[in-house]
Amino acid sequence: MKTILNHSSVPWKDKLSVLVADSLYSQRSFLGEQVKHNNLVTITRVKSNRVFYRQFVPEDSLLNPPGHPRWYGDKFDLKDETTWHEPDQVTQSTFTTKRGRELNLKISGWKQMLMRGTSDYPMHDYPFTLLQIVVSDETGQVVWKPMWLLVIGHRCDELSLVECYEAYRQRYDLEHLFRFAKQKLLMNSYSTPSLHHEENWFQLTLLAYVNLWKARKLATILPRPWETYLKTTESVKTTPSLVQRDFYRIISSLGTPAQSPKRRGYSPGRFKGEKKVHRARHQVIKKQSKHQKQKIKVPYFLLCNSLR
Repeated sequence: MKTILNHSSVPWKDKLSVLVADSLYSQRSFLGEQVKHNNLVTITRVKSNRVFYRQFVPEDSLLNPPGHPRWYGDKFDLKDETTWHEPDQVTQSTFTTKRGRELNLKISGWKQMLMRGTSDYPMHDYPFTLLQIVVSDETGQVVWKPMWLLVIGHRCDELSLVECYEAYRQRYDLEHLFRFAKQKLLMNSYSTPSLHHEENWFQLTLLAYVNLWKARKLATILPRPWETYLKTTESVKTTPSLVQRDFYRIISSLGTPAQSPKRRGYSPGRFKGEKKVHRARHQVIKKQSKHQKQKIKVPYFLLCNSLR
């Protein structure tokens, strides 16, 4: 992210940029690095069992209390509504789904929220805005489970609640790309210890996806015998999977400027005296099972007394 944001050729340098991520990236080890960029606002999803805190506001009689200053105020437990206070801002709107269903959208925002930090990541210095998105139907019944979003960054106040929600919704398009690339374009099927080779393979899969997108108007719908809902009409949406079925015909009609391969003899192999460098060995990292019992560590002085 540091390289992408500070590169001289990118058009968004020194401009407000938004990074959206899943709930796995809502930890302080990730957010603590992203808040160092002044022009970056990070929006991540938050699990519904997280606990945050309000900023502590001292009373007038305790402006300079003795001891260490208090950083965190009252607890804000996402699964306990009794710990919630009134939101600072509430926005309501409606939207229509692709199937014509009209739903109500309610976004509640709590500003100046904090999460627990460490000595490496002092998160008490970086307040954020917490959003709750609730979607309901015309009868007021909640359609989906309420979604929680975390908006953090020096310029997070420049985005409205609706803009934060719409920015996070764009992540769903990326998820469909990753799913299709892993299942149909073998994105995660190439195993190599070299990071350079892995990045090249990742770029090849993206180029293959771009070719499918460019050939979408040349493709013919080829339904399977059991896919009766697919018809060769303009009403059928041309998906990447349907383009991939007919891509062999498309690429065959274009031809290729490359010449046919010719036999070049046998490889000479390694030269005399050349030594092959062995691959570096790394320690295998294994995730500890949650059900595995932790070993009790006995202090050294107790062990010595027992031996006596």
